[in-house]
Amino acid sequence: MGRTTGRRYPVAMTSTALSSRAGVGDLLRDWRQRRRLSQLELAGEADISTRHLSFIETGRAQPSRSMLLRLAERLDMPLRARNEMLNAAGFAALYAERPLDAPEMSVARRTIAAVLDAHAPFPALAVDRHWTLVASNAAVTALLAGVSAELLQGAVNVLRLSLHPDGLAPRIVNLVEWRAHLLARLQQQVERSGDAQLAALQAELAAYPTRGDAGHAHDAGAIAVPLRLRVDGLAEPLSLISTTTVFGTPVDVTLSELALECFYPADDATRAALQRLA
Repeated sequence: MGRTTGRRYPVAMTSTALSSRAGVGDLLRDWRQRRRLSQLELAGEADISTRHLSFIETGRAQPSRSMLLRLAERLDMPLRARNEMLNAAGFAALYAERPLDAPEMSVARRTIAAVLDAHAPFPALAVDRHWTLVASNAAVTALLAGVSAELLQGAVNVLRLSLHPDGLAPRIVNLVEWRAHLLARLQQQVERSGDAQLAALQAELAAYPTRGDAGHAHDAGAIAVPLRLRVDGLAEPLSLISTTTVFGTPVDVTLSELALECFYPADDATRAALQRLA
């Protein structure tokens, strides 16, 4: 995979707080409520009667496989959750879940490597649904000097690495602003997924100490919240904005849960500094 570093391909991922042992009606109601839809609204979107939907949720009616898939689509459920609901109803899972190092995933691995390598000399990395580092390019390594070795061992969590007092946090100039941005983004993921591991991560990160520095107010002319990071050997902090890329039409659970975080220079000075570091 070329020049990328720190790649880790997870063999399996833990389940969400929604257990496959729960009844299909319980799971369906939980996801409907998470999407803040009434039975009437969901029934209308799925083109079924409210009575029938109510019977499914209370266990008085057994839904067909096609009916569950239609409801899951309307609820925008993750592929993992769709499999869990199918299993709860007695049907086989529809979506495969292969580890990223499986032979069938070679195209995905090459795609990830191509995106990360092509993004150099700017930092880029790939993470799973729990923000565990899957792969990164060489530009990321250059930014990690001074980070505690403990945070870089085993499964590296990117959000923990960013906000932990022994991680990047002491070198983030606008820590208050950046922390608020990450926690808000994580809160959205928790609300949409109901993932207990993400909720625990959010609680952990929110408990980290922070400093009330003056760097939390963003520039009125900014187009996005930047990461302003001090790097040894550079006179001025780097200023980076990020984009998130996901696979557009995944039918594999692992692939559907991967995201590529690509950072771009927010100013010409940062662009030149990153080119020099490379």
